[in-house]
Amino acid sequence: MNRSLEILDLGLKDYKEIWDFQESLFQKILQLKSYNRKENLDQNTPNYLLFVEHPHVYTLGKSGHMENLLISEEKLNAINAKFYKINRGGDITYHGPGQIVGYPIIDLENFFTDIHKYLRLLEEMIILTLAEYGLNAERSKGETGVWLDVGTPFARKICAMGVRASRWVTMHGFALNVNTDLGYFDNMIPCGIKDKAVTSLNVELGKTEISMEEVKEKLLKHFLVLFEAEVKQKENQPIKS
Repeated sequence: MNRSLEILDLGLKDYKEIWDFQESLFQKILQLKSYNRKENLDQNTPNYLLFVEHPHVYTLGKSGHMENLLISEEKLNAINAKFYKINRGGDITYHGPGQIVGYPIIDLENFFTDIHKYLRLLEEMIILTLAEYGLNAERSKGETGVWLDVGTPFARKICAMGVRASRWVTMHGFALNVNTDLGYFDNMIPCGIKDKAVTSLNVELGKTEISMEEVKEKLLKHFLVLFEAEVKQKENQPIKS
């Protein structure tokens, strides 16, 4: 059972490039699991955690609805944004500069075999991180992700989540708004949920900019504790697959 993580901090990268990179790591783990089973071996499977920012992009999950994207292809081009239908759960979401996107590509058989627990721990990581900035973040019943002022007319989402899992291997993950331009959310119905606002860490704290590196360090710290994991190696560029 391998609970070590390879941490890859990838900077600002095109969504499709990182989606392909995720897929290569995801398939590598699945292939090793298949080989182990076929040969009756017990080789450790690797675990990865990617941190990245994306240029402006809207992504629609398998259960999503196109009508939740409120702009045309022409307008997408005009605002220099891309759009992809992808293979995670959930509806539509936005990624852009100033947002920390985390992609844990891990073999849950190294940790626990419970997707519900996995999602709740990812939410808890965000909640604990935001608490360090004095924010009381919460879950919203029936809605994956992390929110502020749940159950009030001022409820607003600060972190979206959507994952894919196959044979207990995960990909995709979470998107935490730190210094995000929230105007881009006006072009969609976030996660298909009407009449709920979105927010970001810098808006909530009334600051121009929050250190992205500091937030990533806090996220990683809480991830390691919650998943009882350790860092195997940390790099600033993708590992060649």
